[in-house]
Amino acid sequence: MALEAGLLEILACPACHAPLKETDSELVCTADAKECGLAYPVRDGIPVLLVDEARRPA
Repeated sequence: MALEAGLLEILACPACHAPLKETDSELVCTADAKECGLAYPVRDGIPVLLVDEARRPA
């Protein structure tokens, strides 16, 4: 998965507003895992930035 660089620069975690980093199939919050650390899925190239759809990485 490769999002446009400009898009990734403006996206932020909806829960804590920290920047997001891109992995193979999701966007992960860069905040400390104790504070947030949610991982948001990307489906068909579209980030799903809903807290209810996010998961806590192991």
